[in-house]
Amino acid sequence: MPLSSDHIDELNLLSQFESSSGQAGIKVHRSDAAPETVQAAERLYAKGLISQDDGGYLTPLGSEAVELTQKLQSILTT
Repeated sequence: MPLSSDHIDELNLLSQFESSSGQAGIKVHRSDAAPETVQAAERLYAKGLISQDDGGYLTPLGSEAVELTQKLQSILTT
């Protein structure tokens, strides 16, 4: 099953989080960010992966998703 553009946008946003620190969050500025990034943040929030609909911090599930995303990136770029 191919990844949808929505999933790619979500993975790109997740990859901006630092997995090693639960204290480092991100902020998606609605006035500056691309619409697909704003929508990806809203979807990740609805799925319970981030703490705010405009970024915030990773939830435990979000931390796991970031780790898996990083592993996949590593495999694909090796």
